[in-house]
Amino acid sequence: MSDWVDVAEAEQFEVGKAHLVEIEGAKIAVYRLDDGFYAIEDICTHDNGELASGCVEKDEVICPRHGAHFSIKTGEALTAPAYEPVAIFPVRLENGTVQVRDDRWD
Repeated sequence: MSDWVDVAEAEQFEVGKAHLVEIEGAKIAVYRLDDGFYAIEDICTHDNGELASGCVEKDEVICPRHGAHFSIKTGEALTAPAYEPVAIFPVRLENGTVQVRDDRWD
């Protein structure tokens, strides 16, 4: 089982802004939304662009390169030109610190 990795103190998160962390080569964008914390892989499945610098509208991030929308909660590709989902990751709050882990290979 993969280890939990500290991202930042929960109070450092602004709603709709990403914090980036890298776990074994995987870049992960961790977001605070109105109802909690979520993490997705920081890669657009359309052209491998970074999502973390994209605009957030409600629970969607918009790829800054070609405008594809992704659900921050489910990873689902919501609009063209992306059709494949991005990976999502478990997030937890531990003693005020937001943690994430890459459980894809567990």
